[in-house]
Amino acid sequence: MASLNVGNLGEYLREQRRQAQLSLRQLADAAGVSNPYLSQIERGLRKPSADILQQLAKALRISAETLYVQAGILDERDRDEVETRAVILSDPSINERQKQVLLQIYDAFRKENALEADEAPGEDAPGGSGSAGSAGDDAAMPPTN
Repeated sequence: MASLNVGNLGEYLREQRRQAQLSLRQLADAAGVSNPYLSQIERGLRKPSADILQQLAKALRISAETLYVQAGILDERDRDEVETRAVILSDPSINERQKQVLLQIYDAFRKENALEADEAPGEDAPGGSGSAGSAGDDAAMPPTN
């Protein structure tokens, strides 16, 4: 199964290289890897380390996390979180303190949504915490004047 991931990675890398209009040699030079090694990666014969993937991503100007997912290093569902953090941290228009505050808010929202997702199976029950239950509760309350 690992070779399947490596093959998918190689195909993906080749496609990204072609879209960037780079030859194999140009990408190898830009990433600091040998031409034969890059060729073996593209053909699915080698599984590169995370460091090599990061160098390739930088040379291709794509997200390293995307390559990590293709290589099976990073789970697809974790990619969004990692990429969101990377975008926040790389934004030059906000300072370091603001970046940390944004990351704290992001973490808080993720935790809140995870808790709601854990409680979600009980929503099908009558009187659950869905919005329909709230509307019913409001209808049962006497009007206030």
